[in-house]
Amino acid sequence: MSKTADPGDFNLWSIAVPAFGPSLLFGIGEGAILPVIPLSARDMGSSLAGAALVVSLIGIGSLISNIPASIFTAKFGERLGMLGASALSLVAMLICVYAHNLLIFGAGVFLIGVASAVFHLARQSYLTEAVPPLMRARAMSTLGGVGRIGLFAGPFIGALVIHLAGLPGAYWVAAIAVAGAGVVAWWLPDLVSADGATSVGPKATVSSLLATHRKVFLTVGMGVLLVSSVRSSRQVVVPLWADNLGLNPAVTSLIYGLSGAIDMLVFYPAGKVMDKKGRIAVAVPSMVLMGVALLLMPLTTGAVSLLLVALLIGFGNGIGSGLIMTLGADYSPRNGRAQFLGIWRFMADTGGSSGPAILAGLTAAVTLPFGIAATGLLGLGAAAMLGYSIPRNKPVER
Repeated sequence: MSKTADPGDFNLWSIAVPAFGPSLLFGIGEGAILPVIPLSARDMGSSLAGAALVVSLIGIGSLISNIPASIFTAKFGERLGMLGASALSLVAMLICVYAHNLLIFGAGVFLIGVASAVFHLARQSYLTEAVPPLMRARAMSTLGGVGRIGLFAGPFIGALVIHLAGLPGAYWVAAIAVAGAGVVAWWLPDLVSADGATSVGPKATVSSLLATHRKVFLTVGMGVLLVSSVRSSRQVVVPLWADNLGLNPAVTSLIYGLSGAIDMLVFYPAGKVMDKKGRIAVAVPSMVLMGVALLLMPLTTGAVSLLLVALLIGFGNGIGSGLIMTLGADYSPRNGRAQFLGIWRFMADTGGSSGPAILAGLTAAVTLPFGIAATGLLGLGAAAMLGYSIPRNKPVER
């Protein structure tokens, strides 16, 4: 069993393939299937609302599996966690391919979410141990950026195979990608085990961690919940407002794609700033930019003005790449780290699930511009919460 990396001789590129390769492949797999899940559900006779519900099963599966995933990772280690997640995801993809009714297909989609929770928890736990604290933000932002690159590339690869083999082709692309992630993870040594010598004190439990770290969860954790809420909402507001302006789907897709491209270009510099200047140097500007951009969106009147706002949203979100994972790693204790990160991811996923729901509720009750502006205020609230709580809960280097 290897030991935690020494800051003096550590080089991030030395673990690039084993650390980031599985995340890239897993991201490609997820990206390939996300656009076609609702189409597959419709082909099986689902209504539009039912198709949306099937898509949401990924998020639901991930949300409820975060804490069980943390317990699994703590017991069996990061490597076996990633291997198990890849195997489960592969089985889930095959279920989706061969499903002939909506119930079985929905079960496969749900299992994809479960596997995703296990995989990402194990990946984050590994990097937290592998990378010295002085380079932690760069590692986490790179991890987040690599995942986004995979999600960006996945639909294009899937589209090519769909053209040749129909809708099932996307699931076969995903199956091959997650199997590849498992193969890469196979060669990855665990850095720490649940009973490793680095842990001190009584064995940590989820309840004991909630009690011991309640101040962190109620301050920085709530800020993270708001960050996730705003991030998930941004994926909805651009196409909704573009439709409200009467823009055609091709223009909407272009605007959305350019926003995503900006998002992907700035993750590493942002991580370097977090390492050099502190987490708050990126956390607050990221959410201020996104909050202001969302407040400006209802004022846009055409494609050009919407594009400028969408680019600002993409830039704000991009510089915050890896922020949630970095903060989770900073505050996680050595004893019970995986369980702590499971709670942290549960809070983040709760925010991610609630964001679009809040937007939908406010849009139905008032108007779409009001809902978008309220989401912008959530972004400013997240900036205020993180700006207030991060300096006062400065984590020790663990």
